[in-house]
Amino acid sequence: MREKVALLTAGGFAPCLSTAIGNLIRLYTERDPKIEIIAYKNGYQGMLLGDFIEVDEKVRRNADLLTRFGGSPIGNSRVKLTNTKDLVRRGLVRPGQDPLKVAADRLVEDGVTILHTIGGDDTNTTAADLAKYLAENEYGLTVVGLPKTVDNDVIPIRQSLGADTAAEFGATFAQNVMSEHNAGTRVLVIHEIMGRHCGWLTAATAKKYREWVKSVEWLPEIGLSQKAWDVHAVYVPEAYIDLAAEADRLKQIMDRYGNANIFLSEGAGVADIVSEMERREEEVPRDAFGHVRLEKINPGAWFGQQFATMLRAEKVLVQKSGYYARSGPSNEFDLDLISKFCELAVEKALEHVSGVIGQDEENGDELTVIAFDRIAGGKAFDVYQPWFVRMLGEIGQPAPIAVVELEAS
Repeated sequence: MREKVALLTAGGFAPCLSTAIGNLIRLYTERDPKIEIIAYKNGYQGMLLGDFIEVDEKVRRNADLLTRFGGSPIGNSRVKLTNTKDLVRRGLVRPGQDPLKVAADRLVEDGVTILHTIGGDDTNTTAADLAKYLAENEYGLTVVGLPKTVDNDVIPIRQSLGADTAAEFGATFAQNVMSEHNAGTRVLVIHEIMGRHCGWLTAATAKKYREWVKSVEWLPEIGLSQKAWDVHAVYVPEAYIDLAAEADRLKQIMDRYGNANIFLSEGAGVADIVSEMERREEEVPRDAFGHVRLEKINPGAWFGQQFATMLRAEKVLVQKSGYYARSGPSNEFDLDLISKFCELAVEKALEHVSGVIGQDEENGDELTVIAFDRIAGGKAFDVYQPWFVRMLGEIGQPAPIAVVELEAS
């Protein structure tokens, strides 16, 4: 049987999508140039609509060009195949249709034998739903996922593709934003970083930024002060934030240096914000997956309002690195990681083994194909990791207390 491969990317961007597409096209071409490859446009949306790009000889010859770019050349969307109501509303299926059957039948109609999904936990749990439907109804298709998320929050995968690059771009973004700390007097700078439930990206971005701070030469005699440019607080969803105590600590920093710099995960404090909205009987905006739409409730602005008065800040600057950090080309670390993941993805797909490629944390970080039913989102960042505790100590922030411990007590 001649194999025919379909690719799709879904969910939000991460600095790995274009690179992964390029690697998969190159690897299949090297294995057998006669293997047909198509790419569904805009993720599962394109699959439901039968909208795809045929990978021709020119693309095959130039597939490595894709590793130089961020984003996804074939486009993304947020589509959940089990959310029938949303799909009907969007015109992607007709009333009475089962979206999983529509997708499965489309794959058969298009002659696909192998499907590669490149996305985060939502993409791969949707792939799991599809793979289960295909198996139960004996469609005979293989589905192999690749884990993409800048949050690095997919269970049980050690390192998601693109996350390290996103942290590096976030740190570069901060180098410019933090120069605003003396654009006035008593300036509060809040660098809001992606991370709905997981603080890994915020912590990793702060770590990379501080590596830069420590590596360059400063001239405090003229006001070019390392202390003023440094990170003064790192807030993640998994750690308890004592606003009053932190306000006292940050006020002392602002009194001394004229500014305070916060690295804030967009998910930190969201539970408090949502509870406040619900008490006021306001509608909490959510997406098709039921996630709170963070861009609508604006956590950075909320923290800015809380701290502004307590610190006597004269200027509050909230800057979000999310789209900048998630849309760049892969760095050297991720180029190597993506290459290894894609090599195994092609090998397992041709053996007709379905699952998600990843370093399995529950099995000694072995790079393997992980069964779809073991994949889940919402992996928490471990705030007790030595490097994170050490970093907080260096910036004078109290040792973290995990929120789950407080809830348990």
